[in-house]
Amino acid sequence: MHNRVVQVALPLPARRTFDYQLRREHPAVREGSRVRVPLQRREVTGMVIGAATISSVPPGKLKSVSVVLDAEPSIPSTLLKFLKWAADYYHHPIGEVIRAALPTTMRSTRGIQPRLPTRYSLTSAGRAALRTLSKQAIRQRRVLGALAEAGDGGLSLDALTNSIARPTSTLKLLQGRGWIEMYQNAEDFLLTAAKKAGPALNQSQRRAVREIGAELSRYVPFLLQGVTGSGKTEIYLKAAASVVASGRQALVLVPEIALTPQLLARFQEGLGGTLAVIHSGLTDRERHIAWWAARQGLADVVVGTRSAVFTPLARPGLYIVDEEHDASYKQQDGFRYNARDLIVKRAQQDGVPVILGSATPSLESMENVRQGRYRQLLLRQRVRGAAMPKFQLLDLGRLPVTSGMTPPMLAALRLRLDRGEQSIVYVNRRGFAPVVLCSTCRWQARCDRCDVHLTLHRRSERLRCHHCGASRDPPEQCPKCGQSTLHPVGEGTQRVEDTLQKVLPGVRILRLDSDNTGNAADLATDLARVRQGTIDVLVGTQLVAKGHDFPAVTLVCILNADSGLYSVDFRAAERLYQQLTQVAGRAGRAERPGQVLVQTRHPENVSLFRLARHDYNGFVTAELDQRRLAFCPPFIRFALLRAESLRPAVSLEFVSVAARVGHRRLAGQPSQAVRLMDPVPSPMERKAGRYRAQLLVTSHAHTPLHRFLDDWLCDLEGLKSGRSVRWSLDVDPMEMY
Repeated sequence: MHNRVVQVALPLPARRTFDYQLRREHPAVREGSRVRVPLQRREVTGMVIGAATISSVPPGKLKSVSVVLDAEPSIPSTLLKFLKWAADYYHHPIGEVIRAALPTTMRSTRGIQPRLPTRYSLTSAGRAALRTLSKQAIRQRRVLGALAEAGDGGLSLDALTNSIARPTSTLKLLQGRGWIEMYQNAEDFLLTAAKKAGPALNQSQRRAVREIGAELSRYVPFLLQGVTGSGKTEIYLKAAASVVASGRQALVLVPEIALTPQLLARFQEGLGGTLAVIHSGLTDRERHIAWWAARQGLADVVVGTRSAVFTPLARPGLYIVDEEHDASYKQQDGFRYNARDLIVKRAQQDGVPVILGSATPSLESMENVRQGRYRQLLLRQRVRGAAMPKFQLLDLGRLPVTSGMTPPMLAALRLRLDRGEQSIVYVNRRGFAPVVLCSTCRWQARCDRCDVHLTLHRRSERLRCHHCGASRDPPEQCPKCGQSTLHPVGEGTQRVEDTLQKVLPGVRILRLDSDNTGNAADLATDLARVRQGTIDVLVGTQLVAKGHDFPAVTLVCILNADSGLYSVDFRAAERLYQQLTQVAGRAGRAERPGQVLVQTRHPENVSLFRLARHDYNGFVTAELDQRRLAFCPPFIRFALLRAESLRPAVSLEFVSVAARVGHRRLAGQPSQAVRLMDPVPSPMERKAGRYRAQLLVTSHAHTPLHRFLDDWLCDLEGLKSGRSVRWSLDVDPMEMY
């Protein structure tokens, strides 16, 4: 880029770029390079994304770039093109989109290359010294001996620390004498994957591998739909191994950190390359190293959660999304992107295949198959001949209940304990009880800042809000009538755990929810305990449903399947079916048959009927018919304008003004091209002390919707009423509240 005026994207909530001029001493700067520029009374780091042939800023007022940080672009041109597309599609400021794509350490002045792990090796002088060094120099001899034994590759600092306590001072001494040398090596951070033969594939798996293998040189979106336990991971592995063998890289997305160790373990057994991991559980430096290793082509495969979709690859060859239906791929604040949808677009731009895998694909993906946009690969049977679990619906209207559990469920749990088998109890509520109720006046404990009940947590003896985090001590008497008639109502994971300890003496229980789950390492340790057989019953929320493989689990108990049957969210039935299918799929994955018990007050419900018969395609057909009649995605495109304010009615007033502005924009356009629904308070109107309102925009087609949003957002940014609220636009929203 030889033009001396550049367009710089800054990490600001502004849907525009800023012009700056390069001084004579500055080298030519290419797109994708970072620069430091003055902004009012401070300096910020921005990204050059283009050249300005004619600047709107008068020459005398055009500010200069302070420092050019990158000698080469930190973001490759192909990735920058992708980020620009994402900013346009989600109507989000390009500077904030680029900020989300960079490691935290690179958002200031840190270089592209991170500080890499340190490695030490023995010099020729060190080898000579080892032969003559006094036996009294014990620590020096240990270090030199360990490095001599390691050979030319040397040892990492971690490896030396494991064998020699506190070696730092000794290393400095030896380095000063020229006996050892230090260098940095990214490969110490990467995982090495051996090339081992995996389990034999069945006919359906072999067919899927062949179809994917035939299309590795071009963009083809595959929807890999396989029942739980059908071996989708083996297909990911075979496809990635083929790509790595051809000298290219693969990027694999998983919805949760909890799934990363399990997937990594399988890839390490059969990939034959190097692996890097990117997720929020890493330190900023570790994420930077993984990002850099992928950018330099040192990592053959990158496995990561949602944000890894922005990882640069030197030689992209394949993209994979595991559990593609999972709502965790949608970012719910700030830059509200969907990583699953973005990775499909990235694969299209890069001209490589993408695999979307799930036992219960999203209805959007299923409709893409029906329209011929995705190619479907089906795995109808479990591997190793394992049978699908048998379902039984337990009618809560006809059975007695003890702390949320019916006699047939308790009997089934006892039977598994007697057999030495494992069970899962799925409760989609954490805490002890979701409601504290006065039986005299019907008062209920509610959050002062949100329109929700407070949940009782027995371990801490606190009432907590699961939306804003507020907590307080539970009252001893009812604040309304003064009576001592307060009772916990309903079952959370803590209450179920306590009940099982009482009715099943000696049972070994692990509770898995966000209240007692620590970092990724702690979670991996807990899951390993289940696989090692030291746990009898796993009690948990959605964390237990996320693709884990527990061979000894033969029973899954679902306490209350009705929570998603009736909801204001049009996706509620789909999500309920997916959650229950996923957690049910943990049962009977090995040689012993599995059973799933589902407690419900609506055993006649058609969705539960299809669930019990493993008829997801029948559910999809019926649900898509309902969506079409209700004018909901995937047949209609949604964009949701949200606003929130500390004062009642202010947010509703803003979206009402926005609606009037939008209707003026639509005047004279073809009817029904874009529609504005009525401005309304959000279903949960008050959250974290803020009053919320929303406005839904719909369209049958992509182009008119985005053209309208471009113009409308320009209008909204100029509204005076917009200064008194926080407002945002969510394109393709996953949550409607």
